Amino acid sequence: QLQLVESGGGLVQPGGSLRLSCAASGLTLENYAIGWFRQAPGKEREGVSCISSSGGTTNYVDSVKGRFTISRGNAKNTVYLQMNSLKPEDTAVYYCAVAPQFRPCLLSGGGMNYWGKGTLVTVSS
Repeated sequence: QLQLVESGGGLVQPGGSLRLSCAASGLTLENYAIGWFRQAPGKEREGVSCISSSGGTTNYVDSVKGRFTISRGNAKNTVYLQMNSLKPEDTAVYYCAVAPQFRPCLLSGGGMNYWGKGTLVTVSS
C-alpha cells in the first residue's frame, strides 16, 4: 500500500532552519516528480517547490526562492525540503505529493496523485 510520510516539522524561531523529509513506501520515488505544498490556517493550499524525477529540474514559489532547497536523498525513497531563514509567514502544514508517472509536478498542485498527511511547521519567537 502506498504511503507518504512527512517529518521534520516543529517550532522554530524566525531566522532558523528546518529540514523536512518525505518518505515513501509502496512506491519508488525516484521514478516520479515530487512536490512540497503548504497550507496555512485560513488560507488556500500553496505550492512551495517541485523536483523532477531525475532531480535535474527544480522550481520554487517566489516567496521561498533563495531560502528553501528541494532535493532527492541518496536513499531512493526520500525527498527533502531544506528551509533556511524561516519567517513567521512560513508557518503552515507542509505536505509532499507525487505526480503521476511521466507527468511533471505543478506548483498549482493539480493532478498530483498521492498526498501525505502533512507535518506542521511553526515559525514564532
